[in-house]
Amino acid sequence: MQADAFDTSGPDLLLIGGGLANGLLALRLSQVRPDLDVRIVEAAETLGGVHTWSFFEGDLTAAQHGWIDPLVVHRWPGYAVRFPQFERNLSTGYRSVTAERFAAVVSAALPGRIMLGAPVVSVSETEAVLADGRRLKAKAVIDGRGPVATPDLALGFQKFVGLEVRLAAPHGLTAPIVMDARVDQAGGYRFLYTLPFDDRTLLIEDTRYTDGAELDRDVFRQGVRDYAAQQGWVIETVLREEDGVLPVALDGDIAAHLTRMGPTALSGLRAGLFHPTTGYSLPDAVRLADHLADRLAKDFEGATLAADIRRHAGEVWAGRGFYRLLNRMLFRAARPEERYRVLERFYRLPQPLIERFYAAGSTLADKARILSGKPPVPIGAALTCLVEKGRA
Repeated sequence: MQADAFDTSGPDLLLIGGGLANGLLALRLSQVRPDLDVRIVEAAETLGGVHTWSFFEGDLTAAQHGWIDPLVVHRWPGYAVRFPQFERNLSTGYRSVTAERFAAVVSAALPGRIMLGAPVVSVSETEAVLADGRRLKAKAVIDGRGPVATPDLALGFQKFVGLEVRLAAPHGLTAPIVMDARVDQAGGYRFLYTLPFDDRTLLIEDTRYTDGAELDRDVFRQGVRDYAAQQGWVIETVLREEDGVLPVALDGDIAAHLTRMGPTALSGLRAGLFHPTTGYSLPDAVRLADHLADRLAKDFEGATLAADIRRHAGEVWAGRGFYRLLNRMLFRAARPEERYRVLERFYRLPQPLIERFYAAGSTLADKARILSGKPPVPIGAALTCLVEKGRA
């Protein structure tokens, strides 16, 4: 629905930004709280942008799989990883959500309650101001417009450019290759990520863990093309392109970050809700949607909702210090050209441990196992990473 046709009467909940976190929240509330008037305001002309969101089967509970299932387009019973000295096939299921399916399902759940092509210039707990000057009021507002500058958080970055391609002949893959690090490391940790959508269609992403957020799309595109050629795949057509710069959390003060962001309720990357190491945000978005669906009552208001989300985000951040420690070791202790050894060693561990790691549910025994043995980084450099100092 275009901005000029949108009903501007005050809803219960106004979601600013039609990306993953807000879309999942709207979908979940439509299922369990259909009495609530929930609306989305999105700057672009479609929900979800140009993205493919993936997750491991073990990242979600059975109940969460149940309600998110309409969004899932591609399912595989396992995946592969490849490193210079080691390859492995794992039997953990892998799932992908496309932006097209996401937009269709969320739009069907909120008929007449989505405003597209409507940039927002400012928000408060109960109001959003559009670029054209209109003011939209609601009982509560959640700002989920994606990442912003984070001076209170120390971040590395996982950057990627992906090309969905149609090949001249079948590729022969039966499962995703989540990491293929048998490529030039380009001064950091680099791998190619490949999803087989059908026998001749692939999404191939050149992915790099780097200190800076700058993304040279031409370099990454060429990396995809070179990798395809190395595999003997002849690209017939490029169907579409997607890219992203995902945060990798190293250190920081989440309370200071949330305070700096202001009093409005937040979701997604703005709230710091992402896996610290992988940058995957879908599982955290699902959990936030369930969290709020359990708590929203007819008498909620913007300030109390914002405080609840801040508590939730703070608890999530506090519980993930171990992953930030590993990230500091990867970025600050490992030699850039040898960072792949950290992941190569990790993937030799038992599959259940790997599954819990990706679900951000590592046990104390898991953490001890990950840190035990000969470290893949210099011991002196590793010791300097042990303490999380936060940011000034």
